[in-house]
Amino acid sequence: MTTKPKANRYRIRRGVGTVSQTGQADAAEVAQDADAGAPDQTGQTVQDTAQNSANTQNRPLNPLEEMAAGPQEDGLPPTPRVRVQRGTNPTGGDEAADIDMVRQEGLTARQLRMARRVAQKHGIQAEDDHEAVYRLRQAGIDPFKRANMLELVEGEGDRNAANLPQPAVQPSAPAPGVMDAAARARSVMDIQQDIARRRRRNLRMLLLRLAFFVVLPSIVAGYYYFNVATPMYATKSEFVIQQADGAGGTGAAGLFAGTGLASSQDSIGVQGYLTSREAMLRLDRDVGFKEHFSDPSIDVVQRLDPDASNETAYKVYRKRVKIGFDPTEGIIKMEVIAASPEVSEQYSKSLIAYAEERVDNLTQRKREDQMQGALDSYEEAEAEMLAAQDRVLKLQEDVGVFDATSDASSLMSQINTFELQLQDKRLRLDQLLDNANPNQARVDGVRGDIARLETLIAELRGKLTDTGGENGSLASISGQLRIAQTNLETRTLLMQQALQQLEVARIEANKQTRYLSTNVSPVAPDQPTYPKAFENTLLAFLIFSGIYLMLSLTASILREQISS
Repeated sequence: MTTKPKANRYRIRRGVGTVSQTGQADAAEVAQDADAGAPDQTGQTVQDTAQNSANTQNRPLNPLEEMAAGPQEDGLPPTPRVRVQRGTNPTGGDEAADIDMVRQEGLTARQLRMARRVAQKHGIQAEDDHEAVYRLRQAGIDPFKRANMLELVEGEGDRNAANLPQPAVQPSAPAPGVMDAAARARSVMDIQQDIARRRRRNLRMLLLRLAFFVVLPSIVAGYYYFNVATPMYATKSEFVIQQADGAGGTGAAGLFAGTGLASSQDSIGVQGYLTSREAMLRLDRDVGFKEHFSDPSIDVVQRLDPDASNETAYKVYRKRVKIGFDPTEGIIKMEVIAASPEVSEQYSKSLIAYAEERVDNLTQRKREDQMQGALDSYEEAEAEMLAAQDRVLKLQEDVGVFDATSDASSLMSQINTFELQLQDKRLRLDQLLDNANPNQARVDGVRGDIARLETLIAELRGKLTDTGGENGSLASISGQLRIAQTNLETRTLLMQQALQQLEVARIEANKQTRYLSTNVSPVAPDQPTYPKAFENTLLAFLIFSGIYLMLSLTASILREQISS
């Protein structure tokens, strides 16, 4: 950025002389002010200003001008004051109407402030800013001229310099170094030519820097992409990991069965596996990944060294195998890039086969654990059932009772039979005793039968509840057998449930719960996909332009900080 140079205005102090000398100094000052305030004006403007100042030398001075021409306390040459009488209009028109016309011009606040300052400098008294504009125009002064604004700023510098020590006054010495109009015009032209030369030099340097830092690297990049880069072929494919319908379960898990949300973890796991070093090493071992990209026909930028390490090969693998996962649909998109379309298709098929094998192995351990758990449960239930059955058998052998319930039923039936016979004998005894002279032999026989039946019934009842025997009572034996048989029935039921779970686990283990479905099969392209010469060249140009812009801004900021 070039800053327009500013010409300094020098004021040479003069002593109190004749009126003609003061007029000449004022004319020189007016010409010099015109040169300093408006360096871009032509030499004709400077000559006109000097001519106007020279014309003022021949007119007589009024008392106010004589007072202004006197010596000032700061030693600077006097400034002519212009006073305009209020209420008078040189053109003969209405002054209030002219001021109203100035108000109707729509001047901005900044322009009005400029006019007020210019009026104050020239000693023009005005009640408001619009009247100051009108008075300045009546005095022949443009209130919005740039030269007037520069004079105001330089006038402030002159007032600040009034307090500095001044050299001795030379009343009659002419102003040294006073340039005439032609020399001043030549100086202005030299300044303008110097500014133009510097602008042309800066423009040439800018174009040279742009050509060296932006255009030349972009041309080199474009030449590489269009003429040197080896064409690469990309094979695209899509596949999705789905869940079996019967393995979804119930509840919230069953709502997402068969969708991408149900198998998102599996898809992310497969994506991580395909982008891992393990997949790269397996691909190199099966189809020769390093060997293909180490082919001398590939350009030196994209070529892989024959003795490259696995880490370097893995970097190339990450650039050539691009895998993306869409979480909303659960689709895995894969793009495999190679120097040959056939090799690219082969790599894609191999990676899909690796992914399918990985999906099959994701639930293998889970299925094996479920199968083993079901088998262990069945074996344990079977062992418990056999143990319960052995206990029942041993108890039957020890007590000599096959079925305590049937034995008890048999005893009860015998007891009931003997009790019926007992009641019949008692009735016959009562019948015999009803005779006046009963047959004593028959009576004694019936009483003996009754006694024998009562004894037999008591013995039979003793077998049911008597605990004094070797094996205890039939009731205790029946209770032990019933407990053992109940335990046997329970263990048998548990064994049946374990057997059912074993069958279910065997069915689930044999059924595939996750499977990979290929939506877009890999097909070898017939035209090279990469490099995209125009897009890459344009991107390189934008990158170099951004780098140059940042460096140039940094350098400009540093220069500004150092200079300040």
